[in-house]
Amino acid sequence: MSDLFWLSDAQMARLEPYFPKSHGKPRVDDRRVLSGIIFINRNGLRWRDAPKEYGPHKTLYNRWKRWSDKGIFAKMMAGLAAEHGEKKTVM
Repeated sequence: MSDLFWLSDAQMARLEPYFPKSHGKPRVDDRRVLSGIIFINRNGLRWRDAPKEYGPHKTLYNRWKRWSDKGIFAKMMAGLAAEHGEKKTVM
């Protein structure tokens, strides 16, 4: 599948300050998992329909669920919006 989405080095560098610290064993590749989560959400797919290049769909879902529950994605969006002067709009 040639239309897969991958976060660039620059995008990853902007997101990394929002990542939680890893406790115990290292996390699965952040770029692969976050790119997969974005791909799923952007295309309105079910988790189990994730292309195999992003890894197991259960890994994508678990990261999305865990980080959503902890508010990590909300902090990412608010932080990125604040860098551009947006105080109230987060998309």
